[in-house]
Amino acid sequence: MTIRICVIGAGSWGTALAISLSKKGHIVNMWMRNENQYSHMLTDRENIKYLPGVILPENIILYNNIYEAVKDAKIILLTISSQSIRAVIQNIKTIINKDQIIVNASKGLENSTLLRISQVIEGEVPENAYVVLSGPSHAEEVCRDLPTTLVAASSKIEVAEYIQDVFISPSLRIYTNPDVVGVEVGGALKNVIAIGAGISEGLGFGDNAKAALMTRGIREVARLGQAMGAEISTFAGLSGIGDLIVTCTSMHSRNRRCGIKIGQGQKIEEAIESIGMVVEGVITTKVAYELSVKYQVEMPITTEIYNVLYQGCNAKEAVANLMIRSRTHEIEEVVLNKKTEW
Repeated sequence: MTIRICVIGAGSWGTALAISLSKKGHIVNMWMRNENQYSHMLTDRENIKYLPGVILPENIILYNNIYEAVKDAKIILLTISSQSIRAVIQNIKTIINKDQIIVNASKGLENSTLLRISQVIEGEVPENAYVVLSGPSHAEEVCRDLPTTLVAASSKIEVAEYIQDVFISPSLRIYTNPDVVGVEVGGALKNVIAIGAGISEGLGFGDNAKAALMTRGIREVARLGQAMGAEISTFAGLSGIGDLIVTCTSMHSRNRRCGIKIGQGQKIEEAIESIGMVVEGVITTKVAYELSVKYQVEMPITTEIYNVLYQGCNAKEAVANLMIRSRTHEIEEVVLNKKTEW
């Protein structure tokens, strides 16, 4: 099966997925907004800024004109910042046909509306099938064919399985899941906890503190997700615990690196600028905090990270606030064995 796929966005993740898809024989139209990046990649066949040393196969066709890139594609793969998705879809929705499948591989929530990306897409192009692709995955490894697993979630099993077939390869294993809400919430909010893990590391704390943040962090992510309609068992999977582990422990993680710099005393703006790429977790922290208020869900770790990023709270004081909270039990249901009808 060979199809044409449009990848919107030429950052590290978009480039890595484009390379993976092209190695399966698919024709990949890759669009980028930046004209200088387009010119350099056209000449060098390499994404020097984001994935240096990785050569683009010939069946990746580069575009600076988004309409040309989109028009003949069977799949439109979104790998841009979550905050840019609505504007891009609004720009191209007059040329999108209802048979094109929208696949979102970005991990975030819309800041201005608190909406998940599936809700944004449904509001703009309601007739198009939608899949969210998420899981523990760094572009630096995917582009070099290191073993990686992802989950494709859709409300329609046939669409999820179609995307599974399109993306799966000897180095990229794809699972399916009907829980779009859970996969989107887990993929977005793990970035918040990763910033916290980075702050902890930047403060000089050890593995004990990081393990506690990760364990208690996934619990509060699951708690919010469940309030939003997700299946709690999803958070024990690839887009929950899996993605949390890799994002909190790897130096490939922009969110962890950003947190480390904040913990070391850098201002938020300086930390983001030094990363040189989008740090989704910074905006997601604000959205997650506002969602916790909206759904009346207790999220102490998220709240303290929000206080550090947006309220000027000292990072050490935030950790102290977590440690001296009222005593409580740990016995909670993290995984619920429940059969989901699809």
